[in-house]
Amino acid sequence: MKITNLETFHVKPRWMFLKISTDEGVSGWGEPILEGRAKTVEAAINELRPVLIGADPTRIEHLWQTMYCTTFYRGGPILTSCISGIEQALWDIKGKALGVPVYELLGGRCRDKIRIYSHCGGATPAEAAANAKRRKEQGFDAIKISPDAPVEHIDKLSYVDAFAEKFCAIREAVGKDVDIAVDFHGRIMAGMASRLIDAIEPYYPMFVEEPVLPENVEVMASIAAKTSVPIATGERLFTKWAFRTVLEQHAAAVLQPDTCHCGGIFEVKKIAAMAEMYYASVSPHNPLGPISLAACLQADTCIPNFLIQEHPGMADGLDRGVGYLKKPFEIKDGYVDAPRGTGLCIEVDEDYVRSHTFEGDWDTPRLFHADGSVAQW
Repeated sequence: MKITNLETFHVKPRWMFLKISTDEGVSGWGEPILEGRAKTVEAAINELRPVLIGADPTRIEHLWQTMYCTTFYRGGPILTSCISGIEQALWDIKGKALGVPVYELLGGRCRDKIRIYSHCGGATPAEAAANAKRRKEQGFDAIKISPDAPVEHIDKLSYVDAFAEKFCAIREAVGKDVDIAVDFHGRIMAGMASRLIDAIEPYYPMFVEEPVLPENVEVMASIAAKTSVPIATGERLFTKWAFRTVLEQHAAAVLQPDTCHCGGIFEVKKIAAMAEMYYASVSPHNPLGPISLAACLQADTCIPNFLIQEHPGMADGLDRGVGYLKKPFEIKDGYVDAPRGTGLCIEVDEDYVRSHTFEGDWDTPRLFHADGSVAQW
């Protein structure tokens, strides 16, 4: 079997799909995307065409090493996001060719269903509580919220109190049987992170994600050592090597590799194995589309130390594959059944994808402090 073509599709709301075709008629799909850099990743894919065209798609590890290691300036978000989507499509091809799901090629099924958490917004405590209660009524027993932005390096007591009030309102609305994760989004500086965590700790957060910027591992480790709240990080870490320092410094109890950014499905599996040695769990990051979700579910199914899977929970169902997949994913009582089928276990509606391409892209919000200086989003 040989690779004959690579084709990319920009689709709403901000995703990019990749189709890899072969001379035997077996094709695979991936989601190579970096938010706000779709065209840049697309260019990186085209630059790798000489490596891939004519190659055997089943030699996935060899092709991964070729794409990564033969680039002198290796790593980084662009290259690894590009490789991630390609790798997903290669696994899709191999699974289809062998007639098995991808997870059967990575050790087999560890669980029968995958627990999902969904996002929950709200500008006021009452609004956030109502949205959280709605998620609970939809069957979710885990949600994730974020503090408001921008945040000053050392913000006022009123900011801390307002966030604690919102968290408390959500806890009262959903009770003790719903987990509430918090994403600081790396927007909190070290001087504020511990204060915010201390304020919500009595209400039992599931974990606090990116309490500081992900590259600030030493400070993250010091925060983790001072709180009972599990710390999570990983969505902006690329390849297994970036996770090594986090584990060695005990900076996080929950790792969040992104199958569309960290290097792909097998890279998530490797990162999970590293985490297992440190008794850490894995909760893959996923704010993206249905092919990303499909890739995550393949990894989730075969990872023994899997915790929970992120899923945005868009009202129109696009992130479950409505329109894009012939059979969208179904979430029942906060779980998705372990995938059944071959490859990524999805059937992309190619006609729909081709008729719904668009030229837009994600535009990261630009935030500024009161004095006009740039704030973290």
